[in-house]
Amino acid sequence: MTGPGGLPLLFLDVDGPLIPFGPRAGGHPVYPEGQHPPTAGGNPLLDRIDPSLGPRLAALPCELVWATTWAEEANAVVAPRLGLPELRVVTWPPPSEADERDARAGLHWKTRTLAGWAAGRAFAWVDDEITERDRRWVADRHGATALLHRVDPSLGLTDADLRLVGGWLRTA
Repeated sequence: MTGPGGLPLLFLDVDGPLIPFGPRAGGHPVYPEGQHPPTAGGNPLLDRIDPSLGPRLAALPCELVWATTWAEEANAVVAPRLGLPELRVVTWPPPSEADERDARAGLHWKTRTLAGWAAGRAFAWVDDEITERDRRWVADRHGATALLHRVDPSLGLTDADLRLVGGWLRTA
């Protein structure tokens, strides 16, 4: 089933959902989000991306969209590791007074932009920083159905996450 505007959107964050921050087999050290060890070139955490996620994401009944601070770099660096085509990318507006008010109220800085970007289309958002406040805000203001799914950043996107999001997308 598709809603107004076609297939539902699936907004994808990179850090946390696709690049997990938890311990890895082989004794790789864990670095907090946004902090990376010194390296001769490239992001040292890119090897944490599970390439098997790409075909599974591509098979979902939705339009995949990057919703990450990686911006266009997600298409250049992350998509090839997943075997995904170039995706549309959410462009983040400069911080505003509304963003500061939202942050004080506990709203994630991406929430307002993603709801606006969806423009009335059904959407799912996969991120590791979503809160109940974000869910309530979207439910109260977005004109279509939405799923805001928080991924455990220590695990990244799991089979259970994909089943839940996929099931939701098939009914949206």
